[in-house]
Amino acid sequence: MTNNVADHHPANSVAEGNHEGDFGCSMVELRNLMELRSAEAVARLSDSYGGVQNVCKRLKTSPVEGLSGNPTDLEKRRQVFGQNFIPPKKSKTFLQLVWEALQDVTLIILEIAAIISLGLSFYHPPGGDNELCGQSTGGVEDEGESQAGWIEGAAILFSVIIVVLVTAFNDWSKEKQFRGLQSRIEQEQKFTVIRKGQVIQIPVAEIVVGDIAQIKYGDLLPADGILIQGNDLKIDESSLTGESDQVKKSLDKDPMLLSGTHVMEGSGRMVVTAVGINSQTGIIFTLLGAGEGDEEKKVKKAKTQDGVALEIQPLKSQEGVENEEKEKKKVKVPKKEKSVLQGKLTRLAVQIGKAGLIMSAITVIILVLYFVIDTFGVQGRPWLAECTPIYIQYFVKFFIIGVTVLVVAVPEGLPLAVTISLAYSVKKMMKDNNLVRHLDACETMGNATAICSDKTGTLTMNRMTVVQAYVGDTHYRQIPDPEAILPKVLDLIVNGVAINSAYTSKILPPEKEGGLPRQVGNKTECALLGFVLDLKQDYQAVRNEVPEEKLYKVYTFNSVRKSMSTVLRSGSGGFRMYSKGASEIILRKCTKILDKNGDPRVFKLKDRDEMVKKVIEPMACHGLRTICLAFRDFPAEPEPDWDSENEILSDLTCIAVVGIEDPVRPEVPDAILKCQRAGITVRMVTGDNINTARAIATKCGILLPGEDFLCLEGKEFNRLIRNEKGEVEQEQLDKIWPKLRVLARSSPTDKHTLVKGIIDSTVGEQRQVVAVTGDGTNDGPALKKADVGFAMGIAGTDVAKEASDIILTDDNFTSIVKAVMWGRNVYDSISKFLQFQLTVNVVAVIVAFTGACITQDSPLKAVQMLWVNLIMDTFASLALATEPPSESLLLRKPYGRNKPLISRTMMKNILGHAVYQLTIIFTLLFAGERFFDIDSGRNAPLHSPPTEHYTIVFNTFVMMQLFNEINARKIHGERNVFEAIYRNPIFCSVVLGTFVAQIIIVEFGGKPFSCSGLTLSQWFWCIFIGVGELLWGQLICTVPTSHLKFLKEAGHGITKEEIPEEELPEDVDEIDHAEMELRRGQILWFRGLNRIQTQMDVVYTFQTGASSLQGALRRQPSIVSQHHDVKNVSSPTHVALSSVNSTPTTSAVAAAAASPPAGNQSGECVP
Repeated sequence: MTNNVADHHPANSVAEGNHEGDFGCSMVELRNLMELRSAEAVARLSDSYGGVQNVCKRLKTSPVEGLSGNPTDLEKRRQVFGQNFIPPKKSKTFLQLVWEALQDVTLIILEIAAIISLGLSFYHPPGGDNELCGQSTGGVEDEGESQAGWIEGAAILFSVIIVVLVTAFNDWSKEKQFRGLQSRIEQEQKFTVIRKGQVIQIPVAEIVVGDIAQIKYGDLLPADGILIQGNDLKIDESSLTGESDQVKKSLDKDPMLLSGTHVMEGSGRMVVTAVGINSQTGIIFTLLGAGEGDEEKKVKKAKTQDGVALEIQPLKSQEGVENEEKEKKKVKVPKKEKSVLQGKLTRLAVQIGKAGLIMSAITVIILVLYFVIDTFGVQGRPWLAECTPIYIQYFVKFFIIGVTVLVVAVPEGLPLAVTISLAYSVKKMMKDNNLVRHLDACETMGNATAICSDKTGTLTMNRMTVVQAYVGDTHYRQIPDPEAILPKVLDLIVNGVAINSAYTSKILPPEKEGGLPRQVGNKTECALLGFVLDLKQDYQAVRNEVPEEKLYKVYTFNSVRKSMSTVLRSGSGGFRMYSKGASEIILRKCTKILDKNGDPRVFKLKDRDEMVKKVIEPMACHGLRTICLAFRDFPAEPEPDWDSENEILSDLTCIAVVGIEDPVRPEVPDAILKCQRAGITVRMVTGDNINTARAIATKCGILLPGEDFLCLEGKEFNRLIRNEKGEVEQEQLDKIWPKLRVLARSSPTDKHTLVKGIIDSTVGEQRQVVAVTGDGTNDGPALKKADVGFAMGIAGTDVAKEASDIILTDDNFTSIVKAVMWGRNVYDSISKFLQFQLTVNVVAVIVAFTGACITQDSPLKAVQMLWVNLIMDTFASLALATEPPSESLLLRKPYGRNKPLISRTMMKNILGHAVYQLTIIFTLLFAGERFFDIDSGRNAPLHSPPTEHYTIVFNTFVMMQLFNEINARKIHGERNVFEAIYRNPIFCSVVLGTFVAQIIIVEFGGKPFSCSGLTLSQWFWCIFIGVGELLWGQLICTVPTSHLKFLKEAGHGITKEEIPEEELPEDVDEIDHAEMELRRGQILWFRGLNRIQTQMDVVYTFQTGASSLQGALRRQPSIVSQHHDVKNVSSPTHVALSSVNSTPTTSAVAAAAASPPAGNQSGECVP
């Protein structure tokens, strides 16, 4: 670390303290103290402050009792040391959003065209009435009419303004929604502190300097602090340092705890020394937020909100500053693979855009050529100087027609539809107990083909109770009577449970009269404490006798040990250790067992096998988890070597084995049945033993009698899928996973391997999309790897929530089914919108194109086109994107990764309706005047007034769109298009609103909309033709899709074969190929897409708290992570890095990727 901090010893700190509101140390001093690490920190603590206890004194807090909780004291602390809140970046103002919306290329072209048109309409050349200029000024034109030439330009500008405002408003409300959601997530985050000697949970934002916080396995630290007391505490600091190895924290080696880091093991208490922007994470946030140019802002936005992932050197050193610079330059790492839907949409939009561009270019060229040839060639007129402005006016008109064709062709409504649909779903999913953290997760969920679910807490109630016990050679099928157990054995049970469990686990009286007692903390431990209470004993008395300070050594629970042990000094000067854990693991280490007289007798291998057969298997077959309690005494001299765990954890004496029941949630079997009907395979991955797992899987309906499904244990699973070198073989895995339904006794790595294997697998007709549920810290790697990660909101640890995409606020599997329904609904909504949108696009483009070529003037004027664009884009996206889901969505199979967005049925609908609309419009265009007996509107001169003829064409066109919007509600060829239409009030109001607006436009739009009023009978004809759409839709339904082999599908997902070899960069497995298409720079309206990107970006960056870069790199399985899967060791990061071009960013990636093994020495209480 830099030495400049150490130069001024705070000898005069007390004097300084007086300015700081009479606390014994100032904010700056504490900040400098927190920048030190390990030995330096210990030295500074003892030299300058006289140890942690004195820091507490100076901060006027008691290490045991905590703060008094007096409001004036808390307020004063907030004023002196700041509050625990990192202000978010300022959101964009409405004007900024308007400015962004104006960047749309098509809009810019329209604006330019409109301004030129305006300018020219005001310019009257002197020789304007010259006969020689051709018929350009002929026709019915009086003075008033020629003055109205400016209206068209003004109307275009006006409609551009409306489009911009609508877009900006959408973006703004979206951002607001996310902020609301974000703050909601933040409010829900609580932390345990001690105040007035009471352990209470307070919102993270209310923590102040001087608070005594209790930390335990799975917490995300909310502030900086110094350790007061800790058991076996290990912290994952990779989010700050990029080092993936867990850091051991202890009073004598490294007592500094930093905000934003994860507790991977152990427990303890700390005194809070820095909060909010003064904590280490806060300092980095302010570094990131300050002094960025506009360019970086865009790029960094993702970073800051995503928590911080810089390599942090000593913050004050020069190196750190340079690294910041490098960071800024190097932010354009390959983006993570976009969500399935986004990839498909991007490709589709690119294709449509190209087509539109070509069409509009051809239109303009044909118009100009026709005019030039006709005027100067056929009529042989000379080009006169005074006629030039008139000719230019013609050219501008042609240009405007070309641009309108383009505007109609490009589906700007697409990003809008996606966003509205997602935002609407997310809002509604809140009600269904799904808190969506990454918007695209909701749509991915609709494609899910497999769910790997945790057992405890998701499928079961996570309310554990001991229902059977084996004590003193007797197997009790229900809780034994306290008299039946010898006092000395009873004493061992009570001590073994009360002392050898986290002191944060306890049982509180029920909230309501007659309710069940509340279980706080680890549920397995609560079950054991409940067992003690059932035996009419009091565990709290034991804990008061032996407070946590008296515990000599604690081996906390993690997923490798699968057991927990606590060592005490016994009265006689020796040591006693209590252990508890998964029965097969503890029994293997027992050499004695207490008999019915409470005396130890030898416990041999054959005794163990017999016990497994007679006691443990019968318990497990009833779906009980079995936990073994044991103890061991050590002599005082020589003191054992506490670090050699294997020696310590051997030669135990078994006290008892208990069977813990965790009942299946009543609604789970039904939900699983729904999943299976919907074509989703549910697999159970658990740390429990195989018999328990099998029993529960059968109760849930995951295993059906008579089916040949696999149930494997972790060991067996690894034996089957790894080669001699211990590497995972995808072919081997492909043989197993399709039949695998239960994976028991699995480590976090197994879960991660399984999920990764299923996602990467290419067997079967479609790629798998995998959802994973988890609640423990050990589930982190799998949650991150999955396409969608569900974390439990109540039982889940912070680490799990951080790695997840959706948080289930009620921990309930049924909510996952709801998420599937919403996800499918989003997908369908977007398909409905596309079906509608593309019909309009095809028709409008062809009409404008042919009309322009044959009659030199588009039958639909620029302003009319913009109105059509507005209804078909903005309003239709509103109407079709807010369809509520129905249960019938769960009756079809999932779409999977490479199913095209536009299916054959939809293609049939699009083309079928286009044929109907084109036939009608061309009939009206070329024969309409005879049919309605009106003047023809074709070949009208430049500024002639609007004709009834063209108004009828425009009106009919809009009516057909309106009724086709109702057809678009069904995309799988269903006949009843009105089904449940009243359930969607938005849809009804949009259709009615559009209809009313259309009447107003036609009757009172006049010159700006190029409309003239129609008679009642003409109106009825227009509506009648519109209703024809519905009948035609029924006709299309009768044509079987299977006969139309020639129809192409569009908007596929990407397939591996399509990627040219040389474009696969080494260090990234999944590249975003849509991005590559764009990189070839063929696209004019890149901005339109950009809008999709930015809208989705708002969403990605929408992450909670200070998660690490891992958040940003979700699902980017770099090569590193595969190394680790194999070796399963926390290798030093630099080894892994050699495989990637080493840059600050990649090393952060490596750190992220290296976290699975790190997660591996941790775990939740899994028997």
